[in-house]
Amino acid sequence: MMTNVFACREIAKGKAEGEILLSSDQILFYHVRPEDGVVMERGHCLEGISVKDKILIFPGGKGSSVVQMDGLYQLEKHGTAPRAFIVEEPDTVLVSTAIIMDVPMVDRVEHSFYREIHNGDIVRLDTTKQTIEIEERVNEWKKFF
Repeated sequence: MMTNVFACREIAKGKAEGEILLSSDQILFYHVRPEDGVVMERGHCLEGISVKDKILIFPGGKGSSVVQMDGLYQLEKHGTAPRAFIVEEPDTVLVSTAIIMDVPMVDRVEHSFYREIHNGDIVRLDTTKQTIEIEERVNEWKKFF
């Protein structure tokens, strides 16, 4: 299996592997239900979807540091937190929350990355190497030829 590798910038140290979950909306983790990681915010593009164990790709955070940190803490405590963050516009609240909660976080990802990814893709994130690897998908019909 081949992989595509993209450069990024480390914000919060760590390695993570998992399924991509894309959000076009900013996220406030206080609006995510701790018991199952489901986004509860009305009108959010991820409303009703769980962030548990996902590599979450989103524009950035929103809300105050207290509610953002408490929201992520509750997710960690219940084992329903995302595995890592890939953000477009990191804000100080989200950055400090990721660092304190030990959630790997990167930004400044190559633009071509965003054209290649789809929900459900599997990625490996290594902040020390400043890389994101996407496993190449094999079309279902190709398996029969």
